[in-house]
Amino acid sequence: MEKFRIRSANIVLTGIVIAFGVVFFTMTVRAGKADSALLFVVLPTVLAAALTLTPGRSTHGTVFRLTTVGLLLAAVALHEGAICVVLAAPLVYGVAHLVTFLCQMFRDRDRIIPVLLPIPLLLAGVEGVNPEWRVDPDQSVQVSRVVAAAPADVAARLAAGPRPVATRSLPLRLLGVPTPGHVHGTGLTVGDRWMFGYHGSAHGPGGQIVTEVRAATDHEITFAILEDTSITGRWVRMRDATISWQPSGTGTEVTVRIDYRRGLDPSWYFGPLQDGFLHAGAGHFLDMLALP
Repeated sequence: MEKFRIRSANIVLTGIVIAFGVVFFTMTVRAGKADSALLFVVLPTVLAAALTLTPGRSTHGTVFRLTTVGLLLAAVALHEGAICVVLAAPLVYGVAHLVTFLCQMFRDRDRIIPVLLPIPLLLAGVEGVNPEWRVDPDQSVQVSRVVAAAPADVAARLAAGPRPVATRSLPLRLLGVPTPGHVHGTGLTVGDRWMFGYHGSAHGPGGQIVTEVRAATDHEITFAILEDTSITGRWVRMRDATISWQPSGTGTEVTVRIDYRRGLDPSWYFGPLQDGFLHAGAGHFLDMLALP
């Protein structure tokens, strides 16, 4: 009898997951994104449905399974913003299993203890619930690279503008962080604009980032971000960027500084993550400038 009740619950949950997937698949196709519906909707829905039919052999196994189903459905709802779910997954798993462990530990003791234990976790995660409850959301990253070229040659190369680069560093590849596939713009004088389009199209579904030179000297250029509709803007909002170069030994040291506003909280978890990915992104930008 017990097995029948568990199986019935699993079947009901599977039906809910499939219905959820069908709704978002239909919405995705109608939005003209049929090419990405299989990857961002069908695949996570199938995985979630399979997990709902998998019996849990332990409490932690059940928690892991249900948490994974929830994360997969969140990825379906966010579509290309699923990278936010991937970034948050370790934190979600950690909290879920920690609460489960603590509740099991004190299950046979004072009943009030299991109720109070999650409170510190909730307090640690309350940051960002209110826009005023944020810790240092405005951050910056800086990456420097010494190239075997004279400063004048570096300036000439920068003036030619960036170009798309197919290869990505390991941190960007691991989570499938998108990089510009369509780039326009040249020049280093005030008013010159560079445009970075995503998904291989300047106005495609991936959006774009448009920058404009706001200040320029013989050794430093500052760009303002005029527009950011890129898919990366879902978790980070870039404000401005500076490129500077100066002689270093027999070559030239080129430095890229990017000022941005972190889009994900809490800071103690997402701060280091976003800092690492922005460092990788700044390095990719130097690659786009042909400055290996």
